[in-house]
Amino acid sequence: MRHVLVVGGGFGGLIAAKELGKLPVEVTLVDRANYHLFQPLLYQVAMAGLSPSDIAVPIRSILHRQKNVQVLLDEVTGVDLAKRRIHLKAGRDKSFDTLILAAGARTNFFGHDEWSRYALGLKDLDEAVEIRRRVLLAFEAAEREPDPVRRKDLLRFVVIGGGPTGVELAGSLSELARFVLSRDFRVVCPADAEVTLLEAGPRILPPFEPALSEKAVEQLHELGVKVRTGAMVTKVDEAGVHLGDELLPASTVLWGAGVVARPLAQSLGVELDRAGRVIVGEDCAVPGHPDVFVIGDMAHFRGADGKPLPGLAPVAMQQARLVAANVRRDLEGKPRAPFRYRDKGMMATIGRSRAVAEKGRLRFSGFLAWMAWLVVHLWFLVGFRNRFLVFYNWAYGYFTYRRGARLITGRRLEAGVPDRLVAPSEVEMEAEMRAGREPPVEAAADESQVRH
Repeated sequence: MRHVLVVGGGFGGLIAAKELGKLPVEVTLVDRANYHLFQPLLYQVAMAGLSPSDIAVPIRSILHRQKNVQVLLDEVTGVDLAKRRIHLKAGRDKSFDTLILAAGARTNFFGHDEWSRYALGLKDLDEAVEIRRRVLLAFEAAEREPDPVRRKDLLRFVVIGGGPTGVELAGSLSELARFVLSRDFRVVCPADAEVTLLEAGPRILPPFEPALSEKAVEQLHELGVKVRTGAMVTKVDEAGVHLGDELLPASTVLWGAGVVARPLAQSLGVELDRAGRVIVGEDCAVPGHPDVFVIGDMAHFRGADGKPLPGLAPVAMQQARLVAANVRRDLEGKPRAPFRYRDKGMMATIGRSRAVAEKGRLRFSGFLAWMAWLVVHLWFLVGFRNRFLVFYNWAYGYFTYRRGARLITGRRLEAGVPDRLVAPSEVEMEAEMRAGREPPVEAAADESQVRH
């Protein structure tokens, strides 16, 4: 029986596995996480609006009805096209007859990976939880800071990148400070927090029409977000963000300036574009390798206008269905069908009752766009439980201006986090560990109190 190997359990990989589950083939899905992540709502985990489990579902539970689908928790480190095998980090190599690569993308620091020590991207749950941790710790540090000047510095936040991710982060962060945390502190006033959104280009949300970009700026201003365009970042360090000779002080820097395909694409030894994506043919197969498909954020596929398709969930899902259909056609001895993308439009939410949306010639913003955004995202969430929990949390937050996921949890993902954003007990424990001693019981107890 034909063995189809799917790499990645995101939108593309999951849909491909579900569709292939209906065919007389053996399917193996490999992912380094055991859950499917609904990435469009990742920023809400980062901004304490949702819990991680609200937007993630175990892959095995989703595919348990597909009896011909096996799920492996492992990381693919390379692909040998000549031998038709993939290399796994923890397990043995796996052979395939057909390969579907849907491993997604990672944060792109444009050759400055050292900036990741101070500027967190937002591509997975670990990063979302760490962003939430750093943001909430900034307010906690400001609450115990007696110097008003340093207190003000602690409440300076910079979001780099004016695309949908950056806009959503900036708007939600300002809402968190002005409406959610404003009643929780006694010394510091969270509403005084400064949130700045930086965009290197001439306008934010460049894929949208200019009029919608202007509407987005207006709505961000209503939330107190400072928007700066034409702001080219030259350095990010502990002091903040450097724009040439200008230093923009910030205690917390968030990065939403772009993505690049995962390094797995380079192991193929085929033609890639500047973003590291595999250039594929009209059937989403790699030229010269008809049984190797690449879809989603890893694929460079030119649309009808000659431009590469954007890294959106609908693109990956439609490509997955097309590839599964072409696998069926191969089994039946029929010619393959080319991929034709059906544009579902674009949306970006900015905050409570604020959003912009575009579909064809239809463009709208404000409350109507926000409601459309809510409906679409609830519809595409996997699982009734997740839909119910997300709807409940949104309704609760809308009527009460509260967010229930304001927990400071986890450990630092990277070195270089300023000590002022670390809970006191954490500093003491790490100092003890560096000295080669076990942390005292009292310190562990204090840390528990800080985190809960």
